[in-house]
Amino acid sequence: MWMLAMLAAVTGPQTFDLAPGGPPAPGSIAVAEGTPYQPGGHGYEPGGTGRERLFSVAVAEGNYRVTVRLGDARAASHTTVKAESRRLMLRNITTAPGQFVTASFVVNVRTAALAAPPANAPGGTAVRLKSREAGSFTWDDKLTLEFLGDPRVQRVTIEPVTVPTIFLAGDSTVTDQRAEPAASWGQMLPALFRADIAVANHAESGETLKSFVTELRLDKLLSQVKAGDWVLIQFGHNDQKSEWPQTYADPAVTYPAWLRTYIAEVRRRGGKPVLVTSPERRNFDAGRIRHTLAEYAEAMRKVAGEERVPLVDLQAATIALYEAYGPIEAAKLFNDGGRDKTHHNNPGAWLLAHAVAAGLADTVPELAAHLHPDARRFNPAHPPALDSLSLAPSLTASSERPAGS
Repeated sequence: MWMLAMLAAVTGPQTFDLAPGGPPAPGSIAVAEGTPYQPGGHGYEPGGTGRERLFSVAVAEGNYRVTVRLGDARAASHTTVKAESRRLMLRNITTAPGQFVTASFVVNVRTAALAAPPANAPGGTAVRLKSREAGSFTWDDKLTLEFLGDPRVQRVTIEPVTVPTIFLAGDSTVTDQRAEPAASWGQMLPALFRADIAVANHAESGETLKSFVTELRLDKLLSQVKAGDWVLIQFGHNDQKSEWPQTYADPAVTYPAWLRTYIAEVRRRGGKPVLVTSPERRNFDAGRIRHTLAEYAEAMRKVAGEERVPLVDLQAATIALYEAYGPIEAAKLFNDGGRDKTHHNNPGAWLLAHAVAAGLADTVPELAAHLHPDARRFNPAHPPALDSLSLAPSLTASSERPAGS
């Protein structure tokens, strides 16, 4: 599979005409409606309904600037674009009949492959993926785009780019959740950045600071970090589970020690670590949120101060956010119809992504310029009305809860 990706490496722009009504534009490739994806090539994935589709192009690992031309000569359009495993790139771009819009964003593509360690050295040749990750667009040898809403996509251009990358390391509250209605802030974050930076989300459900290492996920992340990149680190939900003895990390000694290890490894490669406190669980007591992660958040704040690492205090932001909405409305931000008190749905993940982006704008000034202007400020104590948070659902649906945090 990974050899195919290498053979299909894109060395220059490729333009695909997805609405061919005649000869394709010079240099573009006409893709007929319903053309199935072929390994090493391009085409549509199964599961599309009407104009909502999944379009894939075989590429090698790396960052790619994607430029889409949206609109229709005769009809209005409402287009949301996601990439890979439901990473939000463009949200509800609207065009009137005869109007066309061109927009760009950057998609990070990776496989699970790792360079083989030297003879007799420990390690492995691939990330140790969980069984539920089989078939995920996150780890394959192609770039997949999901066109949602009432889309009219005329053309897609894909071009390899060298840009700074923001890497995410964390658990299920960060990961690219693979199916509706679950969502996490990490998969919403790309839509808040300009097309001059990439977001590479390596987080996965059930992960801890320790398991992220033993499954070689940290190795994979660090193998791609280059000087000037950022690494956002958010763990805590599962590290505090003493019933998981092999990965439990107490907040006083083990948890801060592991955070310092991550910080050192990122810095050794020229990267810039950023710590993110875990979002609080939605447990109300007399109208106020009961703190279940306070010791871990405080430990992370202390490490950030001692190591002079920027900190985004998502725990504090989520407490303010849930209390601002109140018990009934706050439940509408969570997966499984609000029965889940840890994992979010699309509106909840969108708000948390705004909280993270605003935190980055405040604590990492050099990242502020990469954010869209309206993403640089967010007050969780005064959140927007819930009816303003709609987002076109993906084609992948599931009634299952995310496994672990």
